[in-house]
Amino acid sequence: MSLKVDLTHRFPDFELHAAFEVPPGLTAICGPSGAGKTTLINALAGTITPHAGHIEINHRVLFSASEHINVPTERRRVGYIFQDARLFPHLTVRQNLKAGRWFRKLPTEPHQLDPIIGLLGLEHLLDRRPAKLSGGEKQRVAIGRALLSEPEFILADEPLSSLDLARKLEILPYFERLRDEMKIPILYVSHQSEEIERLATTRLTLNGGQLTEQR
Repeated sequence: MSLKVDLTHRFPDFELHAAFEVPPGLTAICGPSGAGKTTLINALAGTITPHAGHIEINHRVLFSASEHINVPTERRRVGYIFQDARLFPHLTVRQNLKAGRWFRKLPTEPHQLDPIIGLLGLEHLLDRRPAKLSGGEKQRVAIGRALLSEPEFILADEPLSSLDLARKLEILPYFERLRDEMKIPILYVSHQSEEIERLATTRLTLNGGQLTEQR
């Protein structure tokens, strides 16, 4: 499964152009502030519409300017992990995990949830609400919710930036497991060279809206 991207998006004082293909594994998107990293992943998520280009995952077209195709975000089968966990405060961990499946009208039986709960070590947290979780625990729940939506690719926008060093070190092994076990493309935005060196199997570098390196 691979994600193929060739898009252009224009702002009054800035133009993003990126063409690349990424395989399963974790692709780090790096570059200075204002390079276009978040614009790129928002275009992949469908929250902004590029002015030109083509996006497809596993031969399924998500966006094509020439063919007038623009699949809505909720039908793109993308898991989005934000900087902050964005959990529903009134729901338990178990209910927050199920929310990723409710939105896609997927079954929520234990055998569908248990592998992800085990992968992320959430068994002892299932009956807690977010106010009773640490920052690292909240982010693990957010990762689980994204995975349980059965995505074809994952977008992670600086998912560790709001955590202190101890919590970052807690979460990094889970991203390593996602990279090695999920077999889908993960696009991971980060400014931290240590995270990139540890996690990335592929690296994209943006500068001034242009893709300057892929390796």
